Amino acid sequence: MAEERINAEQVQHVASLAKLEFTPDQLAMFTPQLEKIIGMFEELSTVDTTGVPVTSRMSDHTNTLREDVAVKSDEALREALLKNAPETANGLIKVPAIIDESGDGE
Repeated sequence: MAEERINAEQVQHVASLAKLEFTPDQLAMFTPQLEKIIGMFEELSTVDTTGVPVTSRMSDHTNTLREDVAVKSDEALREALLKNAPETANGLIKVPAIIDESGDGE
């Protein structure tokens, strides 16, 4: 068998950093899958790309962006939107925090 590049403890650690929780069965399933993915990237790194121009995108298309202009919304539309939100506060949609500011590093 090839050298182990990733183990269940590492997968569990990365999952905890991403605030994911895996059951032991899920961990047993994801660990070999991630091992294969890492192996594919290692295989790609062996490809000789000498003379191949560097590309940052696959086509010549560029994003067509509209000007960012604030538009006063219709109050009835705003109220309908807020009515459908699970939780609101001060006329805004309240969402769960995604940045942990507890300082405990986890």
